[in-house]
Amino acid sequence: MFEGSHDEGKPICPDSRAKMMKCRFISFTLLLWGWSATAFADDLKIVGTGEGLDIVQALGAAFMADNPDTLVIFPPSVGSDGGVSAVVSDNEILGRVARPLSLSEQAHGLSYMPVFRLSSAIYAHPSASITSLSTSQVANIFSGKIVNWREVGGADLRIKVVRRQEDESTVIVLRETMPGWKDLRFTERSKLATTAQESLHWVSATEGAVGIGTYSNILEARVLIMKIDGKHPADPEYSSAITIGFIYKDATITDEAREFLAFSVSPKAKRLISNLGGHPYSEVVPG
Repeated sequence: MFEGSHDEGKPICPDSRAKMMKCRFISFTLLLWGWSATAFADDLKIVGTGEGLDIVQALGAAFMADNPDTLVIFPPSVGSDGGVSAVVSDNEILGRVARPLSLSEQAHGLSYMPVFRLSSAIYAHPSASITSLSTSQVANIFSGKIVNWREVGGADLRIKVVRRQEDESTVIVLRETMPGWKDLRFTERSKLATTAQESLHWVSATEGAVGIGTYSNILEARVLIMKIDGKHPADPEYSSAITIGFIYKDATITDEAREFLAFSVSPKAKRLISNLGGHPYSEVVPG
């Protein structure tokens, strides 16, 4: 960073007046950076799953509108397990998860607050030209028995399957609730997406693609959402759904985190969740 020699670890500015001014500018910039880091001490980072991230981000934006002194940050997905690890290790105050906590995770002092339910949706690139499938057709598409959208009433276009990891909540709930999925093996001619955002990106950008993810009506602008056996993912009767929640430790939770958790189950937040296609979950907020 600095030119010239060093003495006992301290930077020595060159004799040149121009270089001296440059050195002073750098020192001032470093001082200003240190002040800025302190100024944003109220930042609240929430790490974890990418499922339901668009709704979670909307909650963060609404909270910041009412609390401008707190910046809520949602880093890219590291999965529910990553969120759990970050909070257990005290690297973060809040985590976002798409599954309940295990007994061993609770033994580490973690608490769990469910916030809303989202359906596990099947969606496709608009080129598929179809918006309704049966459960058997869905299973046959993801297993590779159906390879062209024409076979299910869509366009004459090869189907390109984007699958998810087996330990993802969306896959787990589909295997538990959707007929034909319990022992389904994804076609070998499929592409693995490691996050919900990656799956949506590939499906929305690739003709003929089909994928899996949590539903919100924000998706409607990018992909075709499939009705399954006549049921849309926004319908209360739709059987496959996961719950998005936040995790924390009573021993380390901050005032800003408590305020955000309280907001996330407030009437205002519930209206926002419902408007985006989720189903609010009522729960006691940590006191």
